[in-house]
Formats: sequence, structure tokens, C-alpha cells
Amino acid sequence: MKTDVVKPKDIFYNPTRLTVPLFQRPYVWSLEEQWAPLWEDIVRLIDVIEDHNPDATHFLGATVIQQVPTRLGALPTWNVIDGQQRMTTLQLLLDALHAQLERRGFTDLAEQVLPLVENPKSFRKAEDDRFKLWPTNRDRASFGAVMAATPPISYGNIPESRLRDAHRFFSEAIGEWLGDDGADQRAALLVGAVTERLEIASIRLEAHEDAQAIFETLNARGTPLSAADLIKNFIFQQVDAAEAEKAYLAYWADFETPWWETEVTSGRIKNPRASLFLWQWLVARTLTDFPIREVFTQFKHYVNTVEKDVAALLPRIKTAADRYRAIIEGSENPNGTLDRTQLFSYRVGTLDSEISRPLLIWLDEPEQAEVSESDRQHILELLESWFVRRALVKAPSQGSNRFIVDMLRELSRRPRQELASAVEGILVANHTAVGYWPGDGELRAALTDTNVYWNYRRSRLRMVLEALEDAKRGYPGVNPLAMGPIVRGKATVEHLMPQKWRAHWPADLDEEQARERDRRVQQLGNLTIVTQALNSKVSNGAWEQKRAHFLASDDVLITKDALALAAGSTWDEDTIAERTDHLITQIAALWPAPAGHVGLDVPPPPPITRASVDVAQLVDAGWLEVGTELDPRLRAVPGAVATVAQDGRLFVDGVAYDTPSAAAAVVYTAKGGVNGWWFWGIAGTDKRLNDVRADYLASLGADAADAGVEADA
Repeated sequence: MKTDVVKPKDIFYNPTRLTVPLFQRPYVWSLEEQWAPLWEDIVRLIDVIEDHNPDATHFLGATVIQQVPTRLGALPTWNVIDGQQRMTTLQLLLDALHAQLERRGFTDLAEQVLPLVENPKSFRKAEDDRFKLWPTNRDRASFGAVMAATPPISYGNIPESRLRDAHRFFSEAIGEWLGDDGADQRAALLVGAVTERLEIASIRLEAHEDAQAIFETLNARGTPLSAADLIKNFIFQQVDAAEAEKAYLAYWADFETPWWETEVTSGRIKNPRASLFLWQWLVARTLTDFPIREVFTQFKHYVNTVEKDVAALLPRIKTAADRYRAIIEGSENPNGTLDRTQLFSYRVGTLDSEISRPLLIWLDEPEQAEVSESDRQHILELLESWFVRRALVKAPSQGSNRFIVDMLRELSRRPRQELASAVEGILVANHTAVGYWPGDGELRAALTDTNVYWNYRRSRLRMVLEALEDAKRGYPGVNPLAMGPIVRGKATVEHLMPQKWRAHWPADLDEEQARERDRRVQQLGNLTIVTQALNSKVSNGAWEQKRAHFLASDDVLITKDALALAAGSTWDEDTIAERTDHLITQIAALWPAPAGHVGLDVPPPPPITRASVDVAQLVDAGWLEVGTELDPRLRAVPGAVATVAQDGRLFVDGVAYDTPSAAAAVVYTAKGGVNGWWFWGIAGTDKRLNDVRADYLASLGADAADAGVEADA
């Protein structure tokens, strides 16, 4: 076994044949999970190389290949034991790059890339010897079709497949990035970065070695070191031995206590809180956007080039860590008043937005010591409005971390007494989907006539209602009421008109009017928060009964306002619409944008939805295991079982079906069909397939319920 860190040029340049065995899974990587992040990493790598670190590299992961005995004169052949998804994606990326270079007439650069995807004709004994990599049998036709296409490629003439879609994504991304002016220089940078600055840990096995045992060891055994572990080892190797223990106890020991070792989810990935903090702290110090998996490499570079005295650096890390912990622990206290930073942390935290942490760290760094307390509070108010408004209008979150870092870079160049006005100017001036500040018009359009109860995560909706209630109570403010702020994170979102209104809210409504009432029931104006759970009799009771309960037993002021609005009349659709309008006005005032600010003229692209997620994505992301058995959640079809395959298909009685609904249709023959996401459940659990998809969407920051009627993805 030989291990090396290699570049794509090292792997693919020489004539070779890398074959993905038949037993390996087909290609399952996707746009959101792998293609787009890889492209963003490459673009960021080029930025780093140009900006400040000409020797920068980017680590892609590991591959395991095993030599296959071949006859004399044949192409050297290797089986791909592990990393076939990564290697296939690299081939698609390289071929898309070659096609773009050919199309633009950059012949010399194109000839540098072509040997990395195709073997010379003199080495080809068969037609499929053309390609350096040959995928598993199910992908070969699709792979050959897109890789053999002649530039300019007409993707509509190539059979649909993930491989085609990946090639198309990279081709379009490369084309857009190259642009027109200066494209030849940018092309040279891109070719160099992709072929020589991407790093792969390559493990090469001899023909006689046990590939399966090595694969299992690499993937299933051992406890990997966290980023915090690696950084600790790096730091204390450089601290004087006589002072190491003292420095460890003073500045590092806390990182190895339960609070810091707790795993925290950022996106869909869990990391120890200490590693997460060190990543966010380093982003704030370097003003560079990089993924958490690179924090150790970036830390080493920072120490070697900027902060060369680690003994002096340790106290600064400790000070930032203590402040970081104080903010988080304070924001998690449900009772009493919070300072402005803690309140910002709590509210933005309900939006699952860890991208705000580097900003908070940056504000507390010594360089910002001259910023006045009033300016700090104003900055947080501006950014809280930006975060909350974007969440409420469902603006796309992908790329927001880069936007925040770019903003910090700009702020670092401004006089400290101008930071608050600079933040407002940056937010107002941005007109891109990733960074714009939604105006009042878009906010009102997003919340009017909208099913907010199901279209927003309950924690976010509760936070908004809490904030409205606290504003009524004078918090935060100079003349608060004696009753204190509402208890955070504990209240329940309650419908004023119940969802089951037909039992106790009789009305002479035709079918269309009843559907309209069902729609209105879920709107903002019909919602409030209750500090004590209502029993079902009160919750679903008639308006008079519910109103009497709220008047006598509840101190929530936004509920009192609703009761006053309905004084002398019943609670109906018109009252709900009127209160919705009032609440939107209050939300806009609570999280204001500058007067006259419009936001984005062109609506942002739609967010990730249920319909865009398929079973293959859930498998590849680790939310479903291959071989998971699904059973029907309808009594009409006992005994039926579907099994999840690696490529996302479901097998029923040995026959594969492309979608959950197709698999459901063969065992449920009732007229009208059935939605497979609701039909199938995880055997032995109370979870439906739809619940797994909802959890996955939630982990990405997408809302689990984004449509009244679901499509079968």
C-alpha cells in the first residue's frame, strides 16, 4: 500500500484506466450537496491565491484504488475501491472545462486539460479505452454520451442523467465565471487551480492486498481528530516546554470540557462546539470565507504568516472564547431581559444562522475597541432586520456567509466611528439575491394571504410573535412594563379560530367559502402565543368561550389587541385579514428598513423545496441507509415491503421503481393513486418517508412545509 497527497494532474495525466467495479453504487452526487460547494471551493481557492497566499491548496478528500494485473502493453488498470463519486465528478469538471476552453479558442490551455480526461489514441485497444475513468455499468452510457459530446455541447440532445446535469452545471458555472473581458487570463488561473492546486489523499493498493478490509477500516473504524484537537497539537508543539502545562491550563483546558465538546449542527454537519468556534474566530480574524473542514490548514497558514507568536495568540483566543460562550449561554436563558448582543443571538439563532457568529466575534476584537456602545447596538439592529426580513420572505441563504465576510472586509477599511452608517449603506446598496435587504413591499407580499402556520418553522414563527409581544411590553426599551419580557422559547403558537372550526364555529358557508375559511385559519392574523397550554376544549371551543378564557387567564398583550379588534363582533375571515395587516405593519416597524428602501427589483430564485428532493439525495446525504425497509402506513395493504437502493429507487418484490409513488401504486390499487412520501414509513418507527425529507430540509435551512399539495419528487 502506497499513500501520497496528489493533484488531479498526478492521477490522470499518464495513460491509465480507472474502472469503477460493477458492485459499486452508481453516480449520486447532486447540485446542492456537492457540485455547487465544489465549484465555490475552487473559486474561493483562486481568490485566496490571488489575494494573499500564492501557495494555497484545497483538499478534496481521499481515494483508494487497487492495481489490476494486465497483459504486457495494455493500459495500466486500477479498480476504484473508494472515492468513485469524487473521481467521477472531477472527470466531469475537467471535461466541461476542456469544452469551454475549446469553444473560446483557448487551444493551448485546452490541450493541457485533454490528456487528463482522454487517453492518447495510440493506447486505445477498444472504443471505451478513450476515457481515463470508466464508471459502473449503469452509468456507462450516460457518461460516454456527455464526455464524448463535441463542443459547443447541446445538452438537450444528451439523454437525461445526473452525469449530464453535473457536466452542464460545471460548464455553465465555468462559462459565467470566465466572462468576456480578460477571459484568457482567468482561464489560465482556473486550469492551474483545478489541475495543480486541488489535493487528494491517494491510497494505492497492490493486486494482492485485501481491498475490502482496508475500505472498512478507512470508513468505519477509529475516532477522527477534530479541528480543535489538531489546532491544539499544533499550538502546543510550538509553546516552550516549560510553559506548556501552565499555558494549557490557563488558555485551553476549557475547550476540553462538556460545553465545548458538545456537537453542534451547522448546516447538516455536526462539529464539536470548540471546532465551530475556532472556525468562526479564524474567519473573523482573516476575513476569509472557507469551509470548516479547512480550519486546521487555514489556522496553520495564519500562524505561519501573521500571528507567529502562538504564546501571545492564546490569550486572545481565550478572551474571544469566553465572550462567545457568555453570549450563547445568555441567549439561551428563557427568563428576564437580555443585552442587545444576547437578544440578537437568540433571535437570529432561531433562523439557524451560524453565519452571524464571525460578525459578533469581529465586533468584540481589539481592533473595534473604539466603536461606541450605541453604534454596536445600532449595527445589531440593522443586521437583525436584514436576517429576519430575509427569513420571512424566504430569500436564498446559499452564499450569505461569503456576503457577511465581504461586508466585514469592507468595514475593516472604514473609520470605526462610521461603522454603523457603513453597515446600513452596504445593506441598502446590495441588489443581489444573496445579500439584498427586503423592503416593506416584499415583506407585506410575503406575509399577506400566506399559510404562515405551515410555511414557517414553528420556532421562527414563535420568535416573531415573541418579539411583537415584547415590543408591546416595552422590551428592549427605556420604559418597559413591570410585567417583564415574555418567557422565550416556551410559548405555544395558538390559532384564535381553531383549525377544527367546523365543530364549534358553525357558519352558513358554501363549499368555496369553507375552503376560504380553512385558508384564513392558517394566516398570521389568526395566530397568537399562549404561555400555558390550552386544553382541547378551550382550544377548539366557540369564540365566546375562547375569548372569555383569554380575558380572564392570559396576559399576552398581542392577544388582548386581537380581542379588542373583535369587540362587539365575532372572529371571522375579515377580522383575521385586518389583524394580519396590523401585525405586518408592526413587524416592519420592529425590524425596519430605511424609509423608501425597495430591496430587490427581481425576485430571488425559489428556495429548496420538498419537490426538489428525491430519495437518492436522502441516501447520499446519510438520512436514509441503503437497505432500509419501508412499510405501508395504510391498513389496506398489510405485509408489503419496499427496500431502499443506493441510487434512490425502491424495490418491491425484486422490481425497482423510480419514485415512492410508483412503488406505492403497485401495492395500493385504490382509485386515484397515492402520494408515496406519505404512504411509506420507516419500518419499526413512527416516521414516514415524508418526515425524513422534512428533517433533511430543515437541516439545510429550508422549510419542511413549503406547499399545500406536495409533488412526488
